Amino acid sequence: MGLLQLLKSQFLCQLIICYVFLASGLIVNLLQLCTSPLWLINKQLARRLNVRLAYCISSQMVAALEWWSGTECTLYTDPKSYSLYGNENAIVVLNHMFEIDFLCGWTFCERFGVLGSSKVLAKKELAYVPIIGWMWYFLEIVFCKRKWEEDRTTVAQSLQRLQDYPENFWFLLYCEGTRFTPKKHQISMQVAESKGLPKLKYHLLPRTKGFWVTVQNLRGTAAAVYDSTLNFRNNEAPTLLGILNGKKYHADLYVRRIPLELIPEDEAECAAWLHKLYQEKDSFQEHYTETGRFPGPIVSPARRPWSLINWLFWSCLLLYPLALLLIQLISSGSVLTIVVSAAICYAASAGVRWMIGQTEINRGSNYGNKEVPLNKN
Repeated sequence: MGLLQLLKSQFLCQLIICYVFLASGLIVNLLQLCTSPLWLINKQLARRLNVRLAYCISSQMVAALEWWSGTECTLYTDPKSYSLYGNENAIVVLNHMFEIDFLCGWTFCERFGVLGSSKVLAKKELAYVPIIGWMWYFLEIVFCKRKWEEDRTTVAQSLQRLQDYPENFWFLLYCEGTRFTPKKHQISMQVAESKGLPKLKYHLLPRTKGFWVTVQNLRGTAAAVYDSTLNFRNNEAPTLLGILNGKKYHADLYVRRIPLELIPEDEAECAAWLHKLYQEKDSFQEHYTETGRFPGPIVSPARRPWSLINWLFWSCLLLYPLALLLIQLISSGSVLTIVVSAAICYAASAGVRWMIGQTEINRGSNYGNKEVPLNKN
């Protein structure tokens, strides 16, 4: 292990990253709350402000991936489609196998300038997670309860509100509905067999109803679907904790642009189209397993400096007063104040590690672990 890598794995460095993220995140959440009255006066201005405030939070995580851990992201895509990325609204269909697949999706957004405005279809519980969940609320993220009877109307209404969104956005969608695990895959393939659908090796069966509702309500707003398939070299199993420890990974992302008008409007035909898409995604993963790369040319955008600049800004803003406070506490010689300071630092670290824990595969939801819900799609 090199000296720099050893330094990155030290608790003090991680504590600084945790502190900056938590403190800046809560400040941004407060600023977002202050924009509430503006929504009644000038909704579009409020939206633009929240895009930039959200970038202050989400780009810190991208900076941790790209600049702290040094993880490389290689993009395989058609050069003709490449020029459209970031210049149009799109629905991004991602596979859901890794603990940091959402972060790689954010990195993709960052490199094309749509990170602050990117959207997701997220489970309702995430709305209560401090910083990220609260940020998403002001970004008009679409939350669902995973109960189709309740979600159908609320999701459609949330999507329709994006029709006049003032900036280009990508709507990130995990059609599998939950992260891949061997148990969920086994149950999913039992459902595939019962429905006469081809079995998938690297994916769960896609949730067709949510995809259809998304496409139908974003027609005329989004121009295309970006079919995105992610993998990591050398059979790596990356984690957020690994990123925090400064461990470097290498992500490969294959993206196909599919014009939205090519997707059927009929629900049954759209479902069949999506199942076929996932069979193709499975073949791409098989190709990657056999060759170590995805098909097609590499057209990788360079990482942008803005996420790093944002993190350095918040670090300078927040670490200076913290350093002054610590010096004052230590110079006071009070054992109680030192103990309290150490407890606060430990709490900050524990808070971030708790949020990281929510992304771990073995801590994932039970959604997809039972056969009955899967049969409803």
